[in-house]
Formats: sequence, C-alpha cells, structure tokens
Amino acid sequence: MSSNRQIAENVLKAVGGKENVSMVTHCMTRLRFNLKKTEGVSADEVKKIDGVLSVVEAGGQFQVVIGTNVSKVYNELCEIGGFAKQKAVEENLDKPKEKLTVKGFFNGILNGVAGCMTPLIPLLLVAGLLKMIPTLFGPACVGILDPESDLYTLFTFLGDTGFYFLPVALGYTGAKKFGATPILGILLGAMLIHPTFAAMAATEGATFTVFGIPCVLHDYNSTVVPMILATWFMGYVERFFKKYIPESLTTVFTPFLTIVVMIPLTFCFFGPVGYWIGDLIGNLLNGLHDVAGPIGFALVAALWSFLLACGMHLVLITLAFVNIGTVGYDNFVLAASALAGFATYGVLLGGFIRAKRKDTKSQILAYFIANFLGGVGEPALYGFILKYKKPMLGQVAGGFAGGLVGGLAGITVYQLSPAMNFLNFLGYVGGSVSNVVWAAISAAVAVVVGCIVTIVFGFDEEEA
Repeated sequence: MSSNRQIAENVLKAVGGKENVSMVTHCMTRLRFNLKKTEGVSADEVKKIDGVLSVVEAGGQFQVVIGTNVSKVYNELCEIGGFAKQKAVEENLDKPKEKLTVKGFFNGILNGVAGCMTPLIPLLLVAGLLKMIPTLFGPACVGILDPESDLYTLFTFLGDTGFYFLPVALGYTGAKKFGATPILGILLGAMLIHPTFAAMAATEGATFTVFGIPCVLHDYNSTVVPMILATWFMGYVERFFKKYIPESLTTVFTPFLTIVVMIPLTFCFFGPVGYWIGDLIGNLLNGLHDVAGPIGFALVAALWSFLLACGMHLVLITLAFVNIGTVGYDNFVLAASALAGFATYGVLLGGFIRAKRKDTKSQILAYFIANFLGGVGEPALYGFILKYKKPMLGQVAGGFAGGLVGGLAGITVYQLSPAMNFLNFLGYVGGSVSNVVWAAISAAVAVVVGCIVTIVFGFDEEEA
C-alpha cells in the first residue's frame, strides 16, 4: 500500500497537476476536485492508482474515493499543491461557474439542503440515541425504567431538545452555508419557536400580524424547511446592506436591518411556505410507499448501495430527512436503506469466509470494521463489492430479501441515526415492540442472505 503522500502525488499528477485544480476539498471518504479542464483526465487511470478505491464524477466535481484515510491524503495534497485547506479554499479559490440548467438548478437545491443538514449529523445522532434510551428501557420495551422516575424524564427531554430546537441549529448551519452571519441565523431560528408565538399557534382561532401583515400561525419546532429557506434569503439581504451601508455604520445597522427585514419575510412567507413544503414532502414519501408497496421497499434496500455510489441517493435521503423532521417518522427511504447496510455486513462476512488469501481477508476485515463501527461504507463498496463484481449479487439479494420482509411488516424508523453503522438499527426504536422485532428479523435476513449468496457464488481474488 502506498503512503498517503505517494497517493496524493499520484492523484494530483493524474488530474493534471495543481495548475488544473481550481478547488479541492474532501468529505469523509473522497477528495473532491473542481477541475479547470477535464479533457485528458482519465477516471480509469486514476482508479489504477494504489490507494484509490474508485472515481465518481457528480455535481460538477471529480471525486476520488480514498477511504477512511482521506483527511491524511488531503493534508499531503494541500502541502504538495500549495492549496489552502477547506474554509480557505472556499474563500480564496474561485469555483467555476456552471451553466444554469434544470438539472443544475435541482442539484443546487439538493446541495443547499445537504449543506444545511450534514453538519447537524452529530446533533441528530446524539439526540436520537438519548431519545432512544427511555423508549428502549421504558415500559414500551424492556420495562426497567419507571416513566415517573427522574431518569426517564431526564432522557426524554434531553432527547427531545435536539429535535425541538432544530430551527435554531439550522439557523446556524443554514447561515453558514448561504453566506450569512451564523449568530443572526441562530437568533432568527429562536424567534420562530419562541414560547409566546408557539402558544398562539396552539390556540384555536388565534390571529396575529407582523408589521400589519397577516401571519399564518404554525408551531415550527422540529421543522426543517422554513429555516433553510429563510437563511438562504437572509444571505442576500445581509450582503445587500453590507454593500450599501457605510463602513462606520455597518457593525450596528447591517445586522439590525437584516433581522428587521427577515422578521416579516420569515413569519409571513418563508415559515408558512416551508411548513407547507414539509407536509408535501411527507405526503409524497407516504404516497411513494403506498404505491411501491413491499416490492418498492425491497428494491430501495437492494439498490441503495449503488444509488449511493452514483450519488443518486441524495434526492431520497434529503426528502427523508425533511420528512422525519416534520412528521417524526419515515417508513420508506430510511427504513429500507438501513437494511442495505446489514446486507453489506453479510456480504463482507461471506467474503471473509470464502477468501483464501490472508491479505484479502485482512482487507475485508478492515472494511467490515470501518463499516460496522465507523459507519463508512464506501471502502467496502468500492474496495470489495464493486471491485470483485460477484459480491454485488450478495448485496442485491441480501438487501432485497431483508427489504421484502421489512416492507411486508411495515417497519418504520423513528429516530435520525445518520451514521450508517450498527447503531443505525436503533432508529427503529420508538414505536411498537413488534416494529423493533420485525426490524431485527429483517436485518438478520439481510445479513444471512447476503452472506450465503456471497459464499455460494464466491469471487476471483486475482480480479482487479
């Protein structure tokens, strides 16, 4: 295996050198390049580099899949190429302007939503786990926590906190994503869920105006879309005032006037429109679930890993994130996609059993640990399943079998656990005991079928 520096040198050379790079950043597993020219850059040649798992060209980026050591390779790459890291890259390097197309427009929307939601993953994961404790150990499941106990009450409101104050957190991430001042985003989100406004929204027949403008009353706690829309527009408003207010006055009047403008826009327009969009998305997903039925559920589980590899999962996962933040559960996308992860565990287990070479076994074991504990599935997908091809049969069969059982049982996810490791199973906790039992059975079926199919069909260890 090449060193991180050697990987960085080889990749940089293969993409045309530092002169051809206008922007480079990274995510959990990929180096993400914006290239000035793509002519002459061969994805197949980059894939041959030792230490590179795959290449994905999506969203106007040339994405090189490295794996869990991507941050170390990225640091070496920045040192070799003289690139500024992450935030400095976004501020100092110009991203090439893309021609506006329908596809680009919708990609921009999805990227904006993902940019707001992705930084919230730690919050959602922790809140989901805290919320899961009273559900799992309370009377609905294990029954060792008394609902009247302080401990039960503590974990209940601690878990609810992360979801209740979601508009405040989105005020921060949204403002950061769209170029506004984050603290103003926090303030705007807090205004939207203030107890006085929430009490009016809960009062039947209550009316309210903002600066004389009629306001449709909604309870915005746990909502997603309203603050994404509001912070997006706030970025333009704040930049407008920064441009025209004299430097000596901007410190006071830019934030004040930005919020004054955003108050009626948020309460009277972006809030109600975002609330309506959230409901629409929920109805859309529920409609897809009803139309697709168990077979559709099984197909999502079977093909999820490949949707992920192509970057086509973003639409579905974005809708599911909004849906669970709005209605509190998801019985389609998140419920099915989690089973794809369990099918992957089975495929890796079957590959480990079937493999004959020690180095292959050690690689598969490393992929399993990264996936099962770290929630990073791309090394397994690119380094084993797609690399050897035949394990794809186990992935599809395991996902479909587990998904079919789960679809027939109507399993539902109640907690947001975006880290796709074994803890993702806890997302099924929150409804009935039978939901957890059937989710466990579905996951077990996905693991067993994925394992058996991989053992039966095998793979060529000499194949690259």
